[in-house]
Order: sequence, then structure tokens, then C-alpha cells
Amino acid sequence: MKMEKVIEESKQGESLVLEHKKENTKKLFIESYGCAMNFSDSEIVASILSENGFNTTQVLEEADLVLVNTCSIRDKAEQTIRKRLEKYNAVKRINPKMKVGVLGCMAERLKSQFLEEKIVDLVVGPDAYKDLPNLLAEVEEGRDAINVILSKDETYGDIAPVRLMSNGITALVSITRGCDNMCTFCVVPFTRGRERSREPQSILKEIQDLWDNGYKEITLLGQNVDSYLWYGGGLKKDFENASEMQKATAISFDQLLETVAITFPKMRIRFSTSNPQDMHEEVLHVIAKYPNICKHIHLPVQSGSNRILNEMNRLHTREEYMSLIDKIRSIIPNCSISQDMIAGFPTETEADHQDTLSLMEYVKYNFGYMYSYSERPGTLAGRKMEDDVTEETKARRLQEIVDLQQTHAWFRSEEFIGQTVEVLVEKVSKKSTEEFSGRNSQSITVVFPKENYKIGDFVNVKITSCTSGTLKGEAVGLSEMNAYNV
Repeated sequence: MKMEKVIEESKQGESLVLEHKKENTKKLFIESYGCAMNFSDSEIVASILSENGFNTTQVLEEADLVLVNTCSIRDKAEQTIRKRLEKYNAVKRINPKMKVGVLGCMAERLKSQFLEEKIVDLVVGPDAYKDLPNLLAEVEEGRDAINVILSKDETYGDIAPVRLMSNGITALVSITRGCDNMCTFCVVPFTRGRERSREPQSILKEIQDLWDNGYKEITLLGQNVDSYLWYGGGLKKDFENASEMQKATAISFDQLLETVAITFPKMRIRFSTSNPQDMHEEVLHVIAKYPNICKHIHLPVQSGSNRILNEMNRLHTREEYMSLIDKIRSIIPNCSISQDMIAGFPTETEADHQDTLSLMEYVKYNFGYMYSYSERPGTLAGRKMEDDVTEETKARRLQEIVDLQQTHAWFRSEEFIGQTVEVLVEKVSKKSTEEFSGRNSQSITVVFPKENYKIGDFVNVKITSCTSGTLKGEAVGLSEMNAYNV
């Protein structure tokens, strides 16, 4: 497998398109970078602006408003966004009426710096998207506009997101925002604020709307879905004391997941992301019980060294993580597991690195997202820890992690040969117009000859061969998941 196939980056820099409203007269060009939450947020932004006179466009040069939804997780992402801002401003010099704005995590982290540098007209944090119409009015009056105030309760649960660049088959559904886990390397608690869960009825309504419009698969999304918790009377802040809160009916993630599975038995369900310290056995039993819940868990570990895990403020040990892996294998034998891994965290020794490699040998992940450490301003690691591992050492260790993951990916792919797997057809294969491409329950890409099948079908495919990242096979018929939407 090629290295870039192992390090599966999120989609980067996609311009997003919405169905046009005839009455709208202005044009919005919006690009999104980083995690799935940013793409989900862009759908919320497009929905808000659609109600305020904007249709989206894929042509940068014709836009009245250009927005970039940003990521601050790694320095490389920020540098990419700065280059895009340079491109926007080159176009703006030709079309001075065009306005440029920065959204999301990078907007919140850098706050007024963008405005001081005179490269944007407005800066909008992840919890301030409803304020966009007011901010745009300020821009029209010739003032710089900024709102990066973090909310303790905003979930955008009352906004029906538009589906941008959608295949009409799969969609993201946010269930939580923010994060309370203060990992020392991570900016999310500072850029997205405290964790809060979305009201379950609004989640079910959004999924129902997707089902009614022909969608076949949803991904329940959050920085840490396993800590989803909704109290019958509202959020934690709505209760005067702990005793009152305990009397309220609480809905945990396993209960929400089971409710979605039961309510929509012909819709396939994924979720992301899980935190090892918050994943409970009840969730595993729900996954095992319902065939429409995908058998894949993304379980970031970041390091295999207990010492480094402690330095990262990861509230689990290597042994606890391995025990959780054992439970997953026991309760869901056909479950795939993927990882996040950081090479070269401050003070990481060669022994720490070997602990990471040995943990990978124990798990043998199906795939992973692997990076070398980059210092993020504002994080505890950025403030308190010296970035003392050389770039050369980081690069070598990362390559060793990638090489080992490649070996394990081959091993896991070959396990599927001879099996028949259920595939949701998502698109035409990139390599052949005569083949379809989709994912199986384990989130592995499967390609097979089109025959008489169509996009949106659930097809049983017998796997005959593989690469380290793709399964290949022959269709043997439609699966029982197929049903007309009613």
C-alpha cells in the first residue's frame, strides 16, 4: 500500500454546492478543510446563508462571499489555509466587492489576527454561525466583523443542514459538539468549547428527513460520541443540583444508538469518533445486536507508551486499551478497528516508540491515521513542553509506524478473501467506469463489476482478491437491507 493510502486524510478543500433558490441573488463559495465535523458545519452555514439570499457556486471568481472552514489540528493544515487565503485575495483584487471570511477552529484560535493582517473581512467561530447575517451586515457597513464566542449550549439542533456535494446516499449527523477531554496536544476544547449533547428528538427528526429523501447510511458524529448524554429536562446546566439531575431520565450513547437502529432498520449506521476512556461495554453489545449498525470502531490511541499517554493526558493506559480491544474482539468478532497515532510527541524515547509498535502488533489495525507531532499554540503541550524530538527522528518513527500499518492492512484485507460482504454502492469506481465502489460494514472499500446494480443498492459481494486498502469481488445478489423508502 502506498503511504498516502495508509495515512487516510480527511477530504480537503472541497467546494460545496447547494440546490439553488430562484429568489436568491448572491453567490457563496465555501471550502472546508479538516475533520468530518467541519464538513458538517459547512452544511449548517450553507443552510443559514441560503435563508439570507445566497446560492452556492463552484466558481470562485463569481462569488460575492468566500468562506473557508478551517482546521487547527496540525500546522500543515493552517499553512494550506493561509495559501488559500492568498488565492482568495488575489481574486478579490480583481473583484473588490467580494468578501472573504474564515470559519471554524482556526478562526477561533487566531481571532483578530486575521483582521489585523487585512486578509479577511470577517472571522466566525464554530458556535457563532447563526450570527453570520449580522456579521455580513457589519461588513457591508465597512466594519471588520468578528464573533468567536464559544457557547455552552449551542448544538444547531434547530437547523436542518443542507447536504453539500452529496451523493444522495450517505450523510453526517452531528450528535455532540465540543470536548471536555483536555489532551495536551489537542486544540479542540479551546476552539470548539465544552462538550454538549444534542436533543435526541432533533437527531431522530434529521435522520427521518434523510430517510424520506432516499439516504441509506448516516454517520453519528462528534468529537467524542461515547460521552453523549442527554437528560430528560435538558443539558446538565439546566439542573440546579446533582440530585435533581439524577432524577431526570438520561439517554446515553448506547441508548441513542439502539434507538436509531430500531427506528430505522433499513438504514445503515456508523459513528465517529470514540475515546477509549469513554467507550463502555454496553455500546459493544448494541453494535453486535443490530445488523444495520456497522462493525467498525475508530479508536484513537495516539501512543502505545504508558508514559507518553500520561504526558498526553490520555485517561487510559496501554493495558486498559488492550483490554478494550479484547472485549471488542470477543463481543464483535468481525469488527474492524482503526487508529490515530502520533509519532515524536515531546520527550518520546526510542523505548516509547517501540511500545507503540508493539501495541500495533497486538491489535493489527485495519487502517489508521498517522502523523508526526506538530506543536499547537494554546495547548498545554505547546505551553509547557519542549518539542525536543528532532524532525529527522519524527520522520523515521512515523515511517516505521506507516510501514507496520501497511503490513497489518494487508493481513486484515486478506482475511476477507472468500467471504461474502454487504456493500452499499456509493459511486462509480475511480479506476474503471465498469465497476462500482462502496464500503462494507467494516468501512473497507469494495469494488465489483456493475452488472445491473445501481448506486444506493445494498449488494452482497463475494471477495476474490484484495490490495492492502481495497477488496475486489463479484456481486452475488441484493442484500436484505434493500427496502423502498416509505
